Amino acid sequence: MERSAFVTISDTEYEMILTTKATKEIAGRYGGLEHLGDKLMKNENFEMALSEIIWLITLLSNQSILIHNLKNPNEKKELLTEEMLELLTSPVDLADYKGAIMEAMFKGTKRNIESEDDKSKNAVAP
Repeated sequence: MERSAFVTISDTEYEMILTTKATKEIAGRYGGLEHLGDKLMKNENFEMALSEIIWLITLLSNQSILIHNLKNPNEKKELLTEEMLELLTSPVDLADYKGAIMEAMFKGTKRNIESEDDKSKNAVAP
């Protein structure tokens, strides 16, 4: 998927996607996507910083599972929990996942801008 990033957690690859649902949850927690970076970068409490990264990885990774479960109601996959993530990773892993979080966020908010080919709008009057 063009709007996703991937992380591998204990030999299982998870697709992280920034969906509208995830954006709403992030906005509810941080007041908007623009405040997320500030919260993560300025977080002086190491335990709290880890908790925020774990919450974000879980949220973004579960979006692809929720989409799969919606499209395949008879083949539902188990959601990733924060506890599962805490048990299956080390703090070093979480630091590596920060890049994937930023990639998923960037791809999820990316806008494709196309310029118009209509030259008459930019033509100089005689």
